[in-house]
Amino acid sequence: MNRYCLALDLIDDDALIQEYERYHIKIWPEIEKSIKDSGILNMQIYRLHTRLFMIMETTDDFSFAEKAKKDQENPKVQEWENLMWKYQKALPQAKENEKWILMKKIFDL
Repeated sequence: MNRYCLALDLIDDDALIQEYERYHIKIWPEIEKSIKDSGILNMQIYRLHTRLFMIMETTDDFSFAEKAKKDQENPKVQEWENLMWKYQKALPQAKENEKWILMKKIFDL
C-alpha cells in the first residue's frame, strides 16, 4: 500500500466553501466508483480555511497517469471536476490546468 498527500486551495468565499463541503458529505456514486476502481483504497480531505489537504492510500499498482486517463474518458467524472472547479483555486506553483498537487514527504516517524 502507498500513501500520497496532495494540496489544493479553495476560493476564499464562505458560501462557496460551505457548498463545497456539502458536496463532499456524500459524493456522487459514480465518483466514488471511479475512485475505488482506480486503486484508491482510502481517501480523506481536510481543510484549513482555504487550503485543502488530501490523503490517499492506494494499491501498489496505482498510477496517477492511468487515473487521469480514465477520468478524461469518464463524462460523469468530467462533470464533477468542472463543478468542483467552481470552488477550487490552483496553488500558485501549479501548472496550467493542474489542480491537486502531490506533496513531498519531509518527515516520517
